[in-house]
Amino acid sequence: MKILFGAIFFLFIAITAQAQSYDGKGDSKINVGYNIYGYENGSGIKATYCYGLSDLFSLGAGATYYFNNEDNDYFLYARASFHLGPLMDLPPKLDIYPGVEIGYLSSQNVGLAAYLGIRYFFSDRIGIYAELGSYGAVGLSVCI
Repeated sequence: MKILFGAIFFLFIAITAQAQSYDGKGDSKINVGYNIYGYENGSGIKATYCYGLSDLFSLGAGATYYFNNEDNDYFLYARASFHLGPLMDLPPKLDIYPGVEIGYLSSQNVGLAAYLGIRYFFSDRIGIYAELGSYGAVGLSVCI
């Protein structure tokens, strides 16, 4: 595990280029990460896709698989984010975005989550993200 984190860290240090954390309309990103905690569901693996509809708004979908919860073992959802980077005049590499997720939680009919996310890109294609709120997640963000 230490080798994996070391390799990822080295990759980020080695890559230097102009980066855009959110490019507005047409922006397309995949996030893959670890769900550190959840409101009721615990830790797990999270993957999301987001597509920019405007300079400030994106829609997407995602799935989370929980490791340690007998009742809720997955969450399939749609998500919406409001990107504050342009409004706050943040550097292009950095974006702050609140959002919501709504979908099907395995043991319940409807699952709902709210988050505040931050994303930082090291290159044109690779960055990191963290989201806190109803759950906490950290991981890689890839521009496609």
